Amino acid sequence: MTVRHLSHRQGVLWIAALVHRLSGLALAIFLPVHFLTLGLAIHGEAPLESFLRWSDQPLVKLAESGLVFLLLVHMLGGLRLLVIENLPWRNGQKELATIAAGLSAVIALILLARLF
Repeated sequence: MTVRHLSHRQGVLWIAALVHRLSGLALAIFLPVHFLTLGLAIHGEAPLESFLRWSDQPLVKLAESGLVFLLLVHMLGGLRLLVIENLPWRNGQKELATIAAGLSAVIALILLARLF
């Protein structure tokens, strides 16, 4: 493939679609870990308490804010897709995609600040 064939992959909306798909994959990878954690409660209070104490580490808290960022990006990307599919095209969609990414980052940073 030549560079000309890949030029469509440099636009903001293409990047927004890529981020939406990658965030969905990351969330799909996280989901089994979440279910395993919930499963610890079935085995008694001690295993769950041990895991919850481990999850108080700063690196885990940072990962949690990254998870919130992924959730927000995926949700806002899904809303963007609903708008594209159900409403007429508007000129400001690139700006809306950029605002959605910025809003996701700000909310994730607010959560991170509250965790520490």
